[in-house]
Amino acid sequence: MSQVIVLDTHIWVWFVTQEFALFPSHWREAIETADRVGISPVSCYEVALAQQKGRLELPFRADRWFEDALEPTGITLFPLTAEIAYRAVNLSPVHQDPFDRLIIATALAYKAKLTSIDSLFARYSELDTQLMRSS
Repeated sequence: MSQVIVLDTHIWVWFVTQEFALFPSHWREAIETADRVGISPVSCYEVALAQQKGRLELPFRADRWFEDALEPTGITLFPLTAEIAYRAVNLSPVHQDPFDRLIIATALAYKAKLTSIDSLFARYSELDTQLMRSS
């Protein structure tokens, strides 16, 4: 079975900017050797918003950064589908952040491993076998 990995927004940024020390070291190899690695479109929104609000410094505007942070890096932009939207709404009521819920639902829809250091993600029973562990 091929391995698919969905990156949470912060992991995507850190992977592309090569800030590998900010996430578990074994994740880098898993990401680099996976058959398919992708993100949810909401990660693009989160990056653009963080840059606009001054919480994220990028070498150029977010739209230009996306050009370098997707296809050239081998990272796929998974489509936001009706199934993903439905799954996001019907996840366990751990928290209500719609962007996190859409990222989680994307991983579930693609039967993918999910990389995130967000401690709330571990509280989603739906991710029991899909959340990549830090150890």
